[in-house]
Amino acid sequence: MLNTVNHPGPDTTPLLIAHGLFGSARNWGVIAKRLSEKRPVIAADMRNHGGSPWYDSNSYDDMADDLAQLMDRPVDVLGHSMGGKAAMVLALKYPQKVRRLIVADIAPVVYTHTQMGPLNAMRGVDLAAIENRSDARAALGDLEPGVADFLLQSLDMKDRRWRLNLDVLATQMDKILGFPEVAGHFDGPVLFLSGGASDYVQPAHRPTIKALFPKARFAKIPGAGHWLHAEEPRAFTATAAAFLD
Repeated sequence: MLNTVNHPGPDTTPLLIAHGLFGSARNWGVIAKRLSEKRPVIAADMRNHGGSPWYDSNSYDDMADDLAQLMDRPVDVLGHSMGGKAAMVLALKYPQKVRRLIVADIAPVVYTHTQMGPLNAMRGVDLAAIENRSDARAALGDLEPGVADFLLQSLDMKDRRWRLNLDVLATQMDKILGFPEVAGHFDGPVLFLSGGASDYVQPAHRPTIKALFPKARFAKIPGAGHWLHAEEPRAFTATAAAFLD
């Protein structure tokens, strides 16, 4: 069973949040708290991340099954990046469990970029030699702005370990960048919410999206990149809340 961080709220349809690669439920604390004003919010640590169990697989079928185990009634689901793909597979495999779906800056397609750079940077940190997070940040080397600070949220300084199953995430990277063949479609309301400065969701993806999610709607947060919820949390929260309500 996945580790979760629960934010109690009024007794309405709960919201389940699935984070992206190298993330955790804790990354969503501020947004989850704001959204819990009108609904219970459950933020999950995905498998091989945070406080959740480690497995040899990190496939979207398995991630969707993990999320389904958390649900004892239909819920709304919000997923970002890897979590967005897992949320899409969840809705396609278990449509009766999902009421509304928000997919944050990802499409149900195969991507050609890689996330091995940050992963190898974490692997390269000599955890026995660092004294504090500043040492760890320096050891991560030259990463894109904000990436090092984001990765360090998954560093357990007390036990000198990453709360990420780096070896499995490396071997499963092709699956994480891909998207499985899933039969059927999800007929519920879906919002594809993207960053205006991100190229993850393109016009060319819309036919594929519409085939799987006929009621898909599209919105963008101006100026935000792929980490739209971290870059523009107020706009992200307001847009998500308006859709869920």
